[in-house]
Amino acid sequence: MLSPLQILTKYWGFNSFRSSQEEIINEVMAGRDTLALLPTAGGKSICYQVPSMMQDGICLVVSPLIALMKDQVSSLQSKGIKAMTLTSVMTLSEVDIALDNCIYGSFKFLYLSPERLQNKMVQERLKKMRINLITVDEAHCISEWGYDFRPAYLKIAEIRSFIDAPLLALTATATPDVVKDIQNKLLFKKSNVWHKSFLRPKLSYVVLEQEDKDGKLLRVLQRVKGSCIVYCNTRKETKRIYQLLQEHNISAHFYHGGLDIIDRDTKQKQWKQNHVRVMVATNAFGMGIDKPNVRLVVHMHLPSSPEAYFQESGRAGRDEKMAYAILLTNSFDISQLKKHIEEHYPELEEIRGVYQHLANHLQIAIGSAQGEGFEFHLQEFCDKYKLPPLKSYNTLKLLEREGYIRLTDSVRQPSRIHLKVKHGELYQFQIENPIYDRLVKTILRSYGNVFDSFTKIQESILAKRSGHSTQDVKYYLQKLHNMNILEYLPQNSTPKIFFSMARVDAKMLPISKETLVKRKAIEEGKAAAIVAYVKNQYRCRSSFLLDYFGEENQVRCGICDVCLERNKLDITDSEFEKITRAIENLITENPLSTNDIILKIIEFREDKMIHVIQFLHDNGQLEFTENEKLIWVR
Repeated sequence: MLSPLQILTKYWGFNSFRSSQEEIINEVMAGRDTLALLPTAGGKSICYQVPSMMQDGICLVVSPLIALMKDQVSSLQSKGIKAMTLTSVMTLSEVDIALDNCIYGSFKFLYLSPERLQNKMVQERLKKMRINLITVDEAHCISEWGYDFRPAYLKIAEIRSFIDAPLLALTATATPDVVKDIQNKLLFKKSNVWHKSFLRPKLSYVVLEQEDKDGKLLRVLQRVKGSCIVYCNTRKETKRIYQLLQEHNISAHFYHGGLDIIDRDTKQKQWKQNHVRVMVATNAFGMGIDKPNVRLVVHMHLPSSPEAYFQESGRAGRDEKMAYAILLTNSFDISQLKKHIEEHYPELEEIRGVYQHLANHLQIAIGSAQGEGFEFHLQEFCDKYKLPPLKSYNTLKLLEREGYIRLTDSVRQPSRIHLKVKHGELYQFQIENPIYDRLVKTILRSYGNVFDSFTKIQESILAKRSGHSTQDVKYYLQKLHNMNILEYLPQNSTPKIFFSMARVDAKMLPISKETLVKRKAIEEGKAAAIVAYVKNQYRCRSSFLLDYFGEENQVRCGICDVCLERNKLDITDSEFEKITRAIENLITENPLSTNDIILKIIEFREDKMIHVIQFLHDNGQLEFTENEKLIWVR
């Protein structure tokens, strides 16, 4: 058996592991359930791919994002490793054939969503596979207290009753409470956490209070050269900022989930290849984007939580060279964030009403449609039932968060075919139906696995090779489909909605007001934390974030906006912290004048005391009352 390093070198071309990767791999190989906390771009995929390649059998990877799964599968296939993905947009026959191939076809990796994992047919097939490792990516989604809670994750542990394999949970964003929750809900046999520090020593965090955000953005882009992401909170805003940059001759694209999939792919490719400098995007952009030379990430609005901000800002400086994460804010932002949370939680009767309209619109009977997908256009739906689009969208997203449905933006599915008859039957069919002979022969020459699995095709290429027109190829393929010779799935890029659970009577929709209140309180708590991060003016921003994620013994980064101001003081970090704590303890209950503070705190030099008091006042931590006494701002 090859060693972990030999596997890494053979397939990935690296001659050494990053920090913690080899230790995590050793834990997995020892059969121990493991939770790995690695920062964005910390090399999480290597931690399950290498040990799975060292063993017989297949690795089961549970992941929440179609795009991320497809990227991972494409990457593995490019290395000659057999990998398969089951996405929510696949038909039942595609899933059926894919699972058979995983059982009998020497595949090493099977990627699937947590919703697919709940399917009884899928579970029965998993029992026939020799699974060597269960990997749960984005594991924080399992916790109600975590970022981006996804109820389907709560069902993952059910497979542990019939799969005897260790489990590796991976995440880049988890607070101490979430760390405990992940292990409990995934039924860890024993607590086992590997935590690489989230510290990014070359990433400078900066918060800028700005009324003219547009002007500041332009000035920042002039000063910081290189590739950039600008995050906005609405699709409309991405287009406006894009137009602003165009007017100032800054090459840019805008990106959001509502764009056509081909348009999104084209823009993403041009940005990754440095043909375009700036990507202006909603939070739909970035997951799985491993672009090392992003020098700048700018947030034009407050993100919803420290987890979201940490993940998005962390896309800068993956090459470990100096990079900047700049958050532009003003007083209007906080009220907008509160309004945004309110819009996320419509009244219970409104939720039930939208759910009923959805069932009527798609003509779904009670008790049916579990796991089924339907083409869905939000504007058409809202027009039909005279519903406000924004509130309806937020209601659908709430139903998604609670695990009843799944929404997808347009996902490009190329045309696929699968020959359903055996070789002999096909040969006889060609003799009896010569009109199809030329096309069938072209298919057999062009694609090697059409008898075994669904194969991606391009009708235009088949047309050139067979001498038919593209339109004729589509016509003949559809006729062959109708005659049950093959299964033909034409290209599709329509947005869809999937029912994760069977449709229920809307009046009985099991969402309680207590649940909504609880979810809202969690979201408000995270919003309060990001507001505290923005208002903080005296504590190192990197330390602030690391403390939120439970890291102890943080040191000042020295390069954030707060640290750069601190660096101007002729005082050590230790002295600054001690003087600050002494002042806070002294005046929290009883405001005092500057002179009184200096007289009462005698263990530090007067000039250093004055420097710290001035710094804390300049940065909003101390304020003067009307009678010139200092108070500590909570």
